[in-house]
Amino acid sequence: METTVKGRVWKICDAGGRLIDDIDTDQIFHNAHLAITDIGKMGAHAFGNLEGWKDFPSKAKPGDILMVGGNFGAGSSRQHAVDCFASLGTGLIIAESYGAIYERNAINSGFPILACPGVKELAIKNGDSIEVDLRTGKMRNMTEGRDLGQARPFSGVQMDIYRAGNLFDYARGM
Repeated sequence: METTVKGRVWKICDAGGRLIDDIDTDQIFHNAHLAITDIGKMGAHAFGNLEGWKDFPSKAKPGDILMVGGNFGAGSSRQHAVDCFASLGTGLIIAESYGAIYERNAINSGFPILACPGVKELAIKNGDSIEVDLRTGKMRNMTEGRDLGQARPFSGVQMDIYRAGNLFDYARGM
């Protein structure tokens, strides 16, 4: 499995242009849609309860990379908040930090997320293409041809789960 992710960046910002902190799972995937169990239908509701981003699913493309603020995915344990991005084919989420349950759900699902303290200071624009090595955390802005710095790379077990596809497939292979 490829361990380098390339994609177009979406900076999830407020009206003032700052990456939004504390986006909770209800803002990511509203509880009004929790009866949806088909992952393929979850993407249509991603950020459906986040002011200014309700049209995100109509603009997102497979392989896109999201940059978000701190404590992303705080709140409930709803798996839908991870699965809606998998449904859209999102290539990676890079956050200042994650809510603990969200981080665990994403890792167990084999969905790529990286923590990047200092992500708010990265000089990158919406729509830039970047390349991120999940093994090393190194990030490169392909649009401007320069290095961006480094996120925290996957741990060994996180890489093993990612390569297996999810925690269940990883455990079956042990």
